[in-house]
Amino acid sequence: MQATTTTTTDGQRAATREVATLGGGCFWCLEALYQRVREVNKVVSGYSGGAEENPTYESTHGPRNTHAEVVNVSFDPDIISIETILEIFWTMHDPTTRNQQGNDIGVEYRSIILYSDKAQKEVVEKSAETVAKRLWQKPITTEIKQLDVFWPAEDYHQDWFNKHPEQAYCQVIINPKVVKLKKKFSSLFKE
Repeated sequence: MQATTTTTTDGQRAATREVATLGGGCFWCLEALYQRVREVNKVVSGYSGGAEENPTYESTHGPRNTHAEVVNVSFDPDIISIETILEIFWTMHDPTTRNQQGNDIGVEYRSIILYSDKAQKEVVEKSAETVAKRLWQKPITTEIKQLDVFWPAEDYHQDWFNKHPEQAYCQVIINPKVVKLKKKFSSLFKE
């Protein structure tokens, strides 16, 4: 897997970092969830999986868009496994609805995993065949493809739930998912 380890200036081993690129509907939802998972170092909302160069929020919600709203989840695989990151993914959104999560409809809201290398692809495919199929009775529609380019979303989209917790979308859509995450993955939940 494409993981990087750095060394600190005093010669000590710093944390290893791996990135999972995941789309499960609105990126605000997955961002809020993974920000609350212990051992996840950073979550960045963005766009990927399509052909357009330099996508924006406006272009990804237009008729010619092929990108999905995704998050880059950075984590230390020596502490939390990619398998756990994927189990959270399969549990916290509906991977059986094509191009839709709840009332969010369109290709930008599709379920997608963008793997970084062959090793990550194998883990993703195994997880889709085992964990996802165990959790969901309907056929899994999640697109699994090679990551080409991750385009970070505009600054105002980053850290949305933390900045706007009282907004209606956050209260009605995201907050119940955070409650579910805390219940289902209590040992991983950051307080």
